[in-house]
Amino acid sequence: MTHTQQARGKALVEKMANLPWKEYPGHFGGALSKALAAKENTGSSRLDFRISRYAPAAYVGEHVHKVQEQVYYVLEGEGILTLDDERHLMRSNDYVYVPPGVRHSFTNTGVSGLVFLVITTPASDDEEML
Repeated sequence: MTHTQQARGKALVEKMANLPWKEYPGHFGGALSKALAAKENTGSSRLDFRISRYAPAAYVGEHVHKVQEQVYYVLEGEGILTLDDERHLMRSNDYVYVPPGVRHSFTNTGVSGLVFLVITTPASDDEEML
């Protein structure tokens, strides 16, 4: 493999059904995600792309990223997203950009599953990785 091939990584084509649901640290009550394109299956340190499904009342606790930027895009359901001290009702086709340094959490306040995509860059919040 040439240096250029190593830098580019390997392409990935996958079926979502093959990937396991996982409850990551800081996620509670059935806040599950599948790592669609993440370091473990792509080798990328630049991007983490997940689909998440939160059961009613499930949530990710309030947290802050040092360097990571995130985009959440809601596919179905509804929930309350907090950004610092502001609360936002999020529903299908709503999205948010969360820059580094903003405290945030997301809770399913609906009666059915809250399903959304999460794009995070870089893949790690460790400043030394940049």
